[in-house]
Amino acid sequence: DPMGGAGVHFWETIASKYGLNIEVINTEVNPTFGFMTVDLDGEIRMDCSSSYAMAKLIAMADKFDIAWGNDPDCDRHGIICPTGLMNPNHYLSVAIWYLIQNRTDWKDNLKVGKTLVSSSMIDKVAIGLKRELYEVPVGFKWFVQGLLDGTLAFGGEESAGASFLRKDGTVWSTDKDGFSLTLLSAEILAKTGRTPAEIYKGTLVPQFGEPYYKRADGPINDEQKAILKSLTPNSIKTSTLAGMPITKVLTTAPGNGADIGGVKVIMNDGSWFAIRPSGTEPKMKVYIESFSGEELWQRINNEALPLIFGEKA
Repeated sequence: DPMGGAGVHFWETIASKYGLNIEVINTEVNPTFGFMTVDLDGEIRMDCSSSYAMAKLIAMADKFDIAWGNDPDCDRHGIICPTGLMNPNHYLSVAIWYLIQNRTDWKDNLKVGKTLVSSSMIDKVAIGLKRELYEVPVGFKWFVQGLLDGTLAFGGEESAGASFLRKDGTVWSTDKDGFSLTLLSAEILAKTGRTPAEIYKGTLVPQFGEPYYKRADGPINDEQKAILKSLTPNSIKTSTLAGMPITKVLTTAPGNGADIGGVKVIMNDGSWFAIRPSGTEPKMKVYIESFSGEELWQRINNEALPLIFGEKA
C-alpha cells in the first residue's frame, strides 16, 4: 500500500460502510517501493496486471475469496481469484457482462467502449447482450465524452484501466478508476456466488470461445514508422493470413473514426493482430489474439510483420 496510513484508512472506511472483511496485507511506506517484487525484466514496476509485480499477493490468493491491487495513482486494477491473477481482458469482459445485466436503471442504448487492442471477447459479450460497441484507438481520453454525457456505459483498455457509470446512469469518473473496478469484483462475487475467473471460464468461454491473447513487442526503425503512418486499408493486398480469410483491415477506429497510428487486421473467426509504434519508447507494439489456440497465434505472429512491411520486416 504505497499510500501508507491514508490507504489503510480508505479501505477501513470502505469495509465499515459495506460490511466487508478487508485485510490490507502491507502497511509499509517506502518511497523506493523496496517491498515490491521485480517485474519480468528485473525492474521495479508498479504494474498490478503483472504476475511478477503481484507475486506476493498471488502467493496468498488461497487466503481470500478475492483479492486485488492498484497501482500508486489507483487508476489501474489487478484482480486475484483463488486461481491466480486474472488477465485484464478477461476481467473487463466479465465486468461488462455483469454490469449490463445488473444495472437495471441504465438505458438500453448505452454503448460499451473498448480500445481496439483489447480482446474481441469484449465484442462478443457486447453483441451477445445486444449492446453497440464503441471501439477507439489506444488512450483513455477517447472515452471521456461518452462517459461524461452518459452515452457510454463502460470504457476499458487492455492495460487494466476502466471506468463505468453510476447505478443511476450518471457519470462517476472520466478517467480510469482502479478503486471502482476492484470493488466491483467483490460485488460480482457477492451477487453471483462466483469469482470473476469462474464466470469467465464457466460462462463466457463456453458461449463465445476461448481466445489466446498476447502482445509481442520489438524494435522499430524510422522506415517502419513511415510505413505504418502511410497505411490505408487498401495497402493490404492479400486476402488471407495464417490460412484464414481476412475480413477487415482498419487504420482508423470504427467507433470514432480516429487514426489508430498503425493497422489492425481481422480474420473471419475473430482472430486479429494490430501493430502500432509505442508513444513512449522506441518499440513496435504487436498485439495478437487467436480464437484457435496458441498454434494459430504463432502463425499469425510469423506472418503479420512480413504482411505489413514485406522484406523490411
